[in-house]
Amino acid sequence: METAMQRTFDYVIAGAGSAGCVLANRLSEGTGAPHVALLEAGGPDTAPEIRIPFAFHELFKTEYDWNYTTTPQKELCGRELYWPRGKTLGGSSSLNAQMWIRGHRADFDGWAESCPGWSYDVVAPYFRRAERRAGSNADGVYGSSGPLWISELRSPSPVTRAFLRAAEDLGLTRSGELNQPDNTGFFATPVTQRRGRRWSTADAYLRPALSRANLHLVTTAHVQRVLLDGTRAIGVEYRDTDGQIRRVGARREVILSAGSIGSPQLLMLSGIGDTAHLRHIGITVRCALPGVGRNLQDHLAVGVYRHCPRPVTAAVGADSVLSLLRYYLAKRGKLTSNIGEAVSFIRSDPGLSAPDLELAFAPLPYIDHGFGSPATHGISIGAVLMLPKSSGRITLASPDAAVSPVIDPHYLEDQADLDTLIVNVRLAERLLNTNALRLYAGAPMDPYPGPVGDDELGKYIRAHSQTLYHPVGTCRMGTDDNAVVDPWLRVRGVHGLRVVDASVMPRITRGHVHAPTVMIAERAADFIRDTEAAG
Repeated sequence: METAMQRTFDYVIAGAGSAGCVLANRLSEGTGAPHVALLEAGGPDTAPEIRIPFAFHELFKTEYDWNYTTTPQKELCGRELYWPRGKTLGGSSSLNAQMWIRGHRADFDGWAESCPGWSYDVVAPYFRRAERRAGSNADGVYGSSGPLWISELRSPSPVTRAFLRAAEDLGLTRSGELNQPDNTGFFATPVTQRRGRRWSTADAYLRPALSRANLHLVTTAHVQRVLLDGTRAIGVEYRDTDGQIRRVGARREVILSAGSIGSPQLLMLSGIGDTAHLRHIGITVRCALPGVGRNLQDHLAVGVYRHCPRPVTAAVGADSVLSLLRYYLAKRGKLTSNIGEAVSFIRSDPGLSAPDLELAFAPLPYIDHGFGSPATHGISIGAVLMLPKSSGRITLASPDAAVSPVIDPHYLEDQADLDTLIVNVRLAERLLNTNALRLYAGAPMDPYPGPVGDDELGKYIRAHSQTLYHPVGTCRMGTDDNAVVDPWLRVRGVHGLRVVDASVMPRITRGHVHAPTVMIAERAADFIRDTEAAG
């Protein structure tokens, strides 16, 4: 036994984000359920901006955000990119744009090639288990009785409807409902909202469970490392709100749900990772796993911005007295917008079996995470690098958990990624020139230069692309020697330790990653209960 524990539970979960809230609920439910401790580094999710869908970017660089920054990116003009990540109950589901996009069948069937048991047909019921669809549900695609409300936007912009008509005018095909197995097409975005209010995983999963005597939640509890007895995880060490170090024990398992940055950081701080790197930082190696922190993937996006000659877009007037009254009295109007109101998933070649391009539409100029957005009418189309060939790495900067790790995504280091973004921007430009959008798409808006040659467009992409907030893959699951966790999400070489969050994804999805993260946690809860039942 490495150290004495203040308290001991059956399960200790590090991180009350998209995955941690799911696990806390599922593991603590039922008669005779085990005792669960849920530790969250941030505080309660009390900011009013968390509830208001349109206001999510107001939470960036506040106490609710980890406020990460990448290393200078060689292929992005040496820029350090800002990466917001949720630091509160609900994690990034309390700060995101609420877009519920499962991904394509090919994503999960691709996972199953190296991770048995993760094919689309296997995971689809776990999406439905989470979902409570409000609105259209063609062919019963969505679940109808889950805890997470999936809704249509209550007050979509007229320009968003024009974007959807423009996609149709351009001849883009449509497979039906966005979250069917094939997500090819153009769609109004389903959102995690309940009657116009954000519905995070803290709302959906955690709050209904907090009255259970067997669930113990601790906020402002920054986990420092996993405690090991030989090759078995026996608990965690965390720093509380007063700066004191405390320890809690785990009789059965420790579960890391700290996300694609926090989970590999915690493994490495605990001596689990690449031997050479850990020794360089001054950490004793407890389990050599060279894949920890590697395989970092993200969706990079670049905006195509146009002035809007008509005063109908979402940016202007969202903070007016009338907009505030409409929201607080009826939960309608501009403040119910999630900003990313529509998406299109496109096959650049009709011969492809799945889409390889994404365009995301916003009925306002969403520039530099909202910090650079002018108070004028405009529209944005985000051209998204959906299947990056480049991948990066998370490493430690210090053995101190308070020091942010080193984030190096290696954006655009494969030339094919830049070529793909150029193709995608050209498609966005064609959409903006359709008859459907002509009334709303005026002159180019800075910093977008307007139609230019490929060389100039490449320079624009390098100078202005940003994260779409989807880091995954840094604790990759698989069956090979470089995998960090096995297909049951157990850390290889360590007993009683799992990782359950977006970091376990072997490959980024053709969509956005919140829905797959919730699905992973729902599936992991079954894995854990099966292990418990087997003794």
